[in-house]
Amino acid sequence: MKRTAIIIAMLGISAWSLTQNKPAAQTPPAGQTAGQTAAPAGKRPPQAKTQPEFDAYKAAAALTDPAAQQKAADDFAAKFPDSELRALLYKAVMNSYQQANNTDKMLEVSQKLLTLDPDDPQALLGVSQVLAERTRDTDLDKDQRIAEARKDAQRALVTVDTDIPAGLPAEKVDVYKGYVRSEAYAILGTLDFNAKAWADAEGNLRKSIEAYPQEVDPIAVFRLSVALDMQNKYPDALKYANQAVDLTKAGTNAGDAARKEKDRLIQLVGGIPDTPKN
Repeated sequence: MKRTAIIIAMLGISAWSLTQNKPAAQTPPAGQTAGQTAAPAGKRPPQAKTQPEFDAYKAAAALTDPAAQQKAADDFAAKFPDSELRALLYKAVMNSYQQANNTDKMLEVSQKLLTLDPDDPQALLGVSQVLAERTRDTDLDKDQRIAEARKDAQRALVTVDTDIPAGLPAEKVDVYKGYVRSEAYAILGTLDFNAKAWADAEGNLRKSIEAYPQEVDPIAVFRLSVALDMQNKYPDALKYANQAVDLTKAGTNAGDAARKEKDRLIQLVGGIPDTPKN
């Protein structure tokens, strides 16, 4: 999705800037902290302890193929099991799998990242998004998967204020927070939508759209239209159906669903459905 590409590019710039930092010249004595300038927001930038660790990190971070990235991250974590840079590498792998639309591997790496950083908003979203979208009624662990998805999305709404990526430019912080909140509310809205909890779905999907209005998620808009439709709020539902049509292309799953919903609502409010154009 375009939204995802924007935020990954932003975080990629943030991660790249960290590679320009050299490792600490020496390890401070036990019980002491090396003198550092506090970051203006978010976490302290992670650092390498030694030059070999830093060099290995840079080599792994330079890779772009997701499978190669994952192997390099695993090798790095095995060689430097206490490195602060492990999470950065796994986050890059997670983003690469997300861009490649490989949801199984994205879930796997997101879960691994959470073992290193349980409060990372991106990893929390990565896990909850896949679980919300891919859990089926026939899954034996359906209730457990849904509960995990909801818990992680709700946690991301909390940690987005405390776990801002190190190195993220100050002017990008509000954009990052808006994106994370939008995605988290969209996931919660999806869970409510799938459970046919229409009023709850409406509330969370509205919050998703309001949190990141500069790049609206067309699926959230479509689901909001349906949630309103199911509550007999037809004029409001039609407004969002029209928006979903504007945001999607005919011939795609999302586009066709939006156009069918629009035609249904037009009939319900006494209008005439649009005639398909050749």
